[in-house]
Amino acid sequence: MAKELDDRKKRILGAIVEEYIDNAEPVSSGVLVKKGELNCSSATIRNEMAELEKIGFLEKTHTSSGRIPSQKGYRYYVDELLREDSLSRVEMEFIKQKLEHKVNDLEELTRIATTTLSEITHYTTIAIGPNVNKHEIVDIKFVLLGSRVLMAVILTDSGIIRESVIKFDEDISEEQIADLTVIFKNKLIGKPLDEINIPIEEFITEEMKTGINIIRKIIEEINKILDDSSDVYLEGTNKVVDMPEFKKVDIAKDFLNVLNAKDLVSDILNTGLAEDINIYIGEESEKEELKNFSIVTFNHLLEGKDIGTIGIIGPTRMDYSKVIAVMKYISKKINDDYKKGGF
Repeated sequence: MAKELDDRKKRILGAIVEEYIDNAEPVSSGVLVKKGELNCSSATIRNEMAELEKIGFLEKTHTSSGRIPSQKGYRYYVDELLREDSLSRVEMEFIKQKLEHKVNDLEELTRIATTTLSEITHYTTIAIGPNVNKHEIVDIKFVLLGSRVLMAVILTDSGIIRESVIKFDEDISEEQIADLTVIFKNKLIGKPLDEINIPIEEFITEEMKTGINIIRKIIEEINKILDDSSDVYLEGTNKVVDMPEFKKVDIAKDFLNVLNAKDLVSDILNTGLAEDINIYIGEESEKEELKNFSIVTFNHLLEGKDIGTIGIIGPTRMDYSKVIAVMKYISKKINDDYKKGGF
């Protein structure tokens, strides 16, 4: 746990973090005195800054007499000093208009929310679609597309559809398809997707007249449907170009590598707790590739159903207050619209 700071140190640390977020320049005592918000002399501020540096909340750069927040300083700011930003009327109206679009499914809603978040905050947003494993299956269909080609379609209670085209090495008949449909429906409808496991294969192979190879192939493909259910969406990748941090080639390269590593992005978004906003600063993510970045994630629930996880990735000098305010407002608007019978 970070060392508790006295009131004056808190105010000075908060002022330094916010000044650095705004201007990306090391902060000197002179800058803080000029702003006139601390009611302290330049000498007092310098002494306090030296203390904050000594205990690890600030760092001194080689190119300036000013200080910048350390990872430890950002963490203390986020946990203890962060004041939630107020959105302007224009920003709230923009979000409302974006979310008014009628959508066909919850995944489309996640994509719209991802785009909106990027446009308001000017950061890169990343998202994965809903984790459907807790959603109940309401229908399952098999459609014969050819003598050896079958389409499996799963529909969940939240309107999410998963489908897969399955190819076989032997012919299958319409009669076999009818039998398959009955058996799978009897076993799966009304159950959460995460209950699909090996006993289903045992059950079906005991009761089904269809060939064992056909059964196994279908179950393999259904498992793939579930495993591949979280597509990664990216918005605003070009927004990093103007940020001072990304003028350094190695940081820019690390950033692009993170965005290209879909497994890494999915891992990050899946570590959050339901309905919690989670903030990972630099090395806290335990991923070497992310040591220069911060990620803020939020898992959206709609009537208890997962509709996707959205995150923002940017420099540690991120405007955390703005990001959290926008995330909360988007989530509230989605839930309010849903209760009114929207989408």
